[in-house]
Amino acid sequence: MKGLLLTIGALAAALSLAVGLNSALAANHSAAGVKVAVASSGLGRILVDGRGRTLYLFEKDKHGKSACAGQCAGFWPPLIAVGKPPLATAGAKASLLGTIRRGDGRLQVTYNHHPLYTFVKDTAKGQTNGEGVDAFGAEWYAVSAAGAKVEKSAAKSSGGSDPAPGGYGY
Repeated sequence: MKGLLLTIGALAAALSLAVGLNSALAANHSAAGVKVAVASSGLGRILVDGRGRTLYLFEKDKHGKSACAGQCAGFWPPLIAVGKPPLATAGAKASLLGTIRRGDGRLQVTYNHHPLYTFVKDTAKGQTNGEGVDAFGAEWYAVSAAGAKVEKSAAKSSGGSDPAPGGYGY
C-alpha cells in the first residue's frame, strides 16, 4: 500500500510539473508578438516574418487599408498580430511597425503604412516567388528595411522572358 501511495504521489508531482511547464511555454509564446525582421535575399535586404518567409506589399492597398480579402487573402495571407503588438527584430525598425483592422476584425501588421502579406508559393525560408507578380488587380513586391517596395533589377525584368505572364493566372 505504501508503494502505491508513493507511485500516486510521484505521478501527481510529474503531472503538476508538466502542467506548469506547458503553462509557462504558452505564456512565453504569447508574451511576444508576431516578429518582423530583415534578412538577405536574392533581392537584397528584405522584410521577413518570424519564420523567415518574405513579406510583401500589395500596390492596390491605399491609405494604409488592405484591398486583399477572400480568395486574394487565400493566396496572399495577411500577417496577423495576435494578442500582442508586432515586434521588430534583426534590423527591422520598430518605428515603422503598426497595425490596421481588417474587414474581418483581425489586426494586420503594417510596415511604413503598408499592410504586410506572405505568399503561399513561398514554401521555404528565403523564397521570393511572389516578387513582381501581378494578381488580384495590382502587383506584389517584397518590402525593404526602409519600408519601400523592392523591384528586381531592370536587367532581369526587362528581358521579356517572364515565365508566368499574367501573374499565375489568378
